[in-house]
Amino acid sequence: MSPTEAQRASAEGAPTHPDLLLPETRSIDEAFMALALEAAARGVGRTAPNPAVGCVLVRDGVVLATGYHRAAGTAHAEVDALAKLGGQADGTTAYVTLEPCNHHGRTGPCTEALLQAGVRRVVAGLVDPNPQVSGAGLARLRAAGVEVVVGVGGEACAELLAPFATWIARARPLVRVKIAATLDGRIATASGESRWLTGEAARTEVHALRDTHDAVLVGGETLRRDDPALTTRHAAFADRPPRNPLRVVVTRGHSLPLDRQLFTDARAPTLVFTGKGLPERDEAALVASGVRVHRFDADEVPLIEALEALGAAGLTSVLVEGGGALVAGLVAARCVDRVRWYLSPSLLGADGAASLGVLAVSRLADRVALSFRDVRRVGHDVCIDAHVCRTE
Repeated sequence: MSPTEAQRASAEGAPTHPDLLLPETRSIDEAFMALALEAAARGVGRTAPNPAVGCVLVRDGVVLATGYHRAAGTAHAEVDALAKLGGQADGTTAYVTLEPCNHHGRTGPCTEALLQAGVRRVVAGLVDPNPQVSGAGLARLRAAGVEVVVGVGGEACAELLAPFATWIARARPLVRVKIAATLDGRIATASGESRWLTGEAARTEVHALRDTHDAVLVGGETLRRDDPALTTRHAAFADRPPRNPLRVVVTRGHSLPLDRQLFTDARAPTLVFTGKGLPERDEAALVASGVRVHRFDADEVPLIEALEALGAAGLTSVLVEGGGALVAGLVAARCVDRVRWYLSPSLLGADGAASLGVLAVSRLADRVALSFRDVRRVGHDVCIDAHVCRTE
């Protein structure tokens, strides 16, 4: 059966449960869903609090239009793709990474746009985790006689949508920790020297990683020691300019050096979470320079509350870039969802600065379990991507 024949067979009555699809049809659906995922990736880091979604419109095995969601308040992926066909898509299959919405928000229901355009088959990667949508969009399409398939490319779609799903389920952003360390887990020498542990290729990747997150977070000690810029100045993309995320500093409240790049470089906004100990003169100086300050009435910044404040502001993803005490605090608070670990082929010894602070784990049964998702070479370094395993 040719791709075109398999596509027609599927549209003319093949079973709609993804596990019951003919192998040929499933393969074709996966190929087109991969294109929808590529489209969706163009919006990653730019759509919060909405999810990044992609859509591909296909007829007889030919891609007619591709769309993606660019930013909250702009056209959803389905509408973006339909607009390229003048709203006319009779007999097409729409491949969408997420269930089409069926409610009025800042834009109209995507289900109605699909129905009015004449789409006769919808392949969705995931059911929307938002209770306001979950299943209602698919039900509306089925009620109108549209064939609906769910779950094609589901794992890849779920990873793409993980920030949005975390924000919906936990009222906070997805937290990804990035660590660059030696093979023995050190992030700096005993004297504090840390530039550069990893090579240029790894550092370029980190700049691109910042582009895909709504905020980058560091601790006060990292601010003092490293004076990071936390911008995407070395990132380069063929299809869009890089963007700088919100820069966030978490500090106990001690005096901050006001000459650091996060406070003097206006290329990106900066927010400081602080305890009650920050001198009022420092706060006034920061605010005068355009920095936002969120002060908690506590000696230590309550990390869960800080993340919830970011979630309340509509941020769905945070990249944590140190230091060790902050990362340990987030791990202990069960707030870390992903880990990106760059390993340098070098050693610093026990007197070097540890990549992770104290977790007070006394039993192996209480250790933090990770699930490796990818291990690869990046220049001379090794990169490990992992998910934090949850027991709740």
